Amino acid sequence: MDKNNGKNLNVLVLRDGKEKSFNITPTAEEIKTIGIYLGTEEDASCIIKSIYENSPAEKAKIQVGDEILEVNGESVNGDYNKAIELIQTSEENVNLVLSRNKKEVEIEVKPVSNKLYYLGVIFKIADKTVGNSLYYAFWNTIDFSMSLIDNVKQLFTGKVGVDQLMGPVGISGVVAKTSSVEEFIYLMALISLSLGITNLLPIPALDGGKILLLIIEAIRRKPLSEKLEISIQMIGFSLLILLSIYVSYNDVLRLF
Repeated sequence: MDKNNGKNLNVLVLRDGKEKSFNITPTAEEIKTIGIYLGTEEDASCIIKSIYENSPAEKAKIQVGDEILEVNGESVNGDYNKAIELIQTSEENVNLVLSRNKKEVEIEVKPVSNKLYYLGVIFKIADKTVGNSLYYAFWNTIDFSMSLIDNVKQLFTGKVGVDQLMGPVGISGVVAKTSSVEEFIYLMALISLSLGITNLLPIPALDGGKILLLIIEAIRRKPLSEKLEISIQMIGFSLLILLSIYVSYNDVLRLF
């Protein structure tokens, strides 16, 4: 529907074992946006996790890691839904009060209008069968993996700050907030998947780094010297330790 830009759609449905065709013009809803991303339902907050390229937020010098405190003079009290609603319902410019490095920053942003299109249907929740569980677990895993890869890309391009990374201290805080066994297991699965993908990054001391060295050796058709490989691994290991210390330091700061 987004790609169709509100034009008439031909929708084919299955009803009582028979196919039925409908021609429908989607309902258009105009929303205002400044080009910030606050996360998905699992990790959403008023802390800006990324900024879209060439967006009003980027032009206004809003930074990744800024936390939204007020929108148009109204406090959001950490409620990201309220922050989004206030931005979308702004009549003209959006006046933001942000927390940046423990200091308040006031920024005025001129939002842009985007259109969303709807058919006006609510889809049925899939039945809880073993088959459906396996099917949706597989595709949820794929979706989450792709979002992780995208976040890694944004990390190396500077669209996501290193201060947004979370270490053992931060993770333990998130785990402590789980309210059910199901939520706890789901979070453990996300952490496990995150570690698995991170471990494949082409950084020395990680499995991905070892794979990269093996590829280099295959191209050269001869192994690297043991001394050189040890030096590369030690440099990578040292960088990872420094990164871990920095991330843990930020985790501790967030506690206060």
